[in-house]
Amino acid sequence: MKIDTYRYRCPLGKLQPQTTDLDAVKEHGWREQRILVVNEADERLDFVEREIVRRIGERLYGKGGKRYG
Repeated sequence: MKIDTYRYRCPLGKLQPQTTDLDAVKEHGWREQRILVVNEADERLDFVEREIVRRIGERLYGKGGKRYG
């Protein structure tokens, strides 16, 4: 005899946060509001581009404590 097991679905599952595609958010911010969010260590950038990002960040916000990459 086969008995189906009932799986209890916890109501708290609805409150679990959805994962966010950060690259999509960054792209949307650039396209809609011309806001650019760039990580200095982004592998898509070459050395010169990383250096430009670092210098702009330091000029606007001061030297950072920890370097990544």
